[in-house]
Amino acid sequence: MEKADVIIIGAGIIGTCIARFLAKYKLNIVLVEKEADVGFGTSKANSGVIHAGFHDKPGTLKADLCVAGNSMFDKLCKELNVPFKRCGALLIALKDEELGILEELKIQGEKNEVPGLKIIKGSYLFQLEPNLTKKAKAALYSPTVGIAPPYELTIALAENARQNGIRILLNTEVKNITSQGDGTKIVETQKNLIFANYIINAAGLFADEIARMAKDKFTFTPRKGEEYILDKKEKGLVRHVIFPIPKKETKGVLIIPTVDGNIMIGPTSEIVDNKFDLSTTRGGLQMILEKVKKLVPAINGKDIIASFAGLRATSKNGDFIIQPSNKIKGFINVAGIDSPGLTAAPAIAKMVIDILKEEGLRLVQREEYQPYRRLIKFQELSLEQKNRLIKEDKRYGNVVCRCENVTEGEIVDAIRRGARTLDSLKFRTRVGMGRCQGGFCTPKVMKIMEDELNIPLEKITKRGGKSNILWGKSK
Repeated sequence: MEKADVIIIGAGIIGTCIARFLAKYKLNIVLVEKEADVGFGTSKANSGVIHAGFHDKPGTLKADLCVAGNSMFDKLCKELNVPFKRCGALLIALKDEELGILEELKIQGEKNEVPGLKIIKGSYLFQLEPNLTKKAKAALYSPTVGIAPPYELTIALAENARQNGIRILLNTEVKNITSQGDGTKIVETQKNLIFANYIINAAGLFADEIARMAKDKFTFTPRKGEEYILDKKEKGLVRHVIFPIPKKETKGVLIIPTVDGNIMIGPTSEIVDNKFDLSTTRGGLQMILEKVKKLVPAINGKDIIASFAGLRATSKNGDFIIQPSNKIKGFINVAGIDSPGLTAAPAIAKMVIDILKEEGLRLVQREEYQPYRRLIKFQELSLEQKNRLIKEDKRYGNVVCRCENVTEGEIVDAIRRGARTLDSLKFRTRVGMGRCQGGFCTPKVMKIMEDELNIPLEKITKRGGKSNILWGKSK
């Protein structure tokens, strides 16, 4: 049995962000996650775009929290030592009849107080994006759009929260929630019981199921988005995030220059019934290639080195659901967080804290709160600093992943910071994310894990559960 002031259910970008912001206060907080690591749900498959807010209808939570969250990213990523770049975005009109839509989106963005929006036409458009199709009539330019690695940000938020005293319980699935007469909530997991006064439901795609445990009801439409990553040799093909004219249910298929140097194309937006359907399809790939080639003809499907899919929970009214339960006092739903959820995350965290105050939680600042994440990034060190570190620890001189130039020292450091699966290491170090997708380095990485964790190779998994890489010796 454990006790906590606040339990946060779900360690995606929203749950970890709330945990990190609550870590500023003198509270006993537990963050529970059913997967083997933080960010293993929808967050790992996010496009990584930090949106400006011109897509969202004025007066919605999405509009207000997107714009507010966007303005917080420079400080947040600096404190957490996470790469972030304001590359800007261009929303492209290919037909004369689409020019009016650009004007409408500009007006909408200005109502949302999005700064710097302007319509660009003529030669200047092609100076900004030389590889853009010559059929482009004009573009809505948005300078505050940025890019960040969603998995690394989620990990950084969790690490900083833990650094400030938050307990994180992985492989811990919530089975039931009950409430006692004195207001104490009991969260039953497959491991133990956790008693708390406040519960935050940030369970992502499964937030509806957690809500039903508290007698709340709302429904989601799971939407699958397929994404495809191009080889780094195509770095610079686009300089901005490229948006098409949006449709009612989606922002469309994007072309995204990632902070790591790859170009990413996608996502699709397909309604599915199965919350575990993370398949990519030939049809999805063909549709994406067809759409992005209309914007940037030089994109070549032969340059794709990786594909993945994510599921996002879209609420019935199309807006975020952030509100206290009307059934159980102290139970707060943070649900239906689809796009622009990553952008809005820090603003959502602030909103949740305000709701907790209204629900009666007393907040007292911790003087010892540390907002900065302690982390050595070997690849960002100077040559002199690298040589000094290699002298101290020769493992930093052993390159394990040649595609991404990841050293043994970085892998060991990530394991000691909590990585327990191959995907956990990949998201922390980029090992296996290069052109060969781990084809050469995976056996070496597994050997390092075997030695560092003192476990047999057969126990090592890709993402936890039964995703074992090896099942035994053949001879």
